[in-house]
Amino acid sequence: MADRDPTCPAAAAHPPNNAELDARDQAEVLREVLGIYPETLTLDELIRELTVDSAEFTERDRIRRAVRTLIAGGLLYLVGDFVLPTRAAVNFHDLPRA
Repeated sequence: MADRDPTCPAAAAHPPNNAELDARDQAEVLREVLGIYPETLTLDELIRELTVDSAEFTERDRIRRAVRTLIAGGLLYLVGDFVLPTRAAVNFHDLPRA
């Protein structure tokens, strides 16, 4: 999926659909978790970090959904309240970019 250029007139005519928004949220969560690894965050800390401590249910829920989807995909897991990347996610993240 290519990122849309918000300055492009076509981007305004075609707002992102739910699948694109979900993928964006998943990428944001995974980047955050991998970016601070080996440090860890609890799920609540991750939500506060990515929503700028928003009290809005929809903002908090999109992060929870992204975490659940990434867990189901084998890229994250929970240990107690802590959100951790899987070994596969860390190894992929550490590969040199081609």
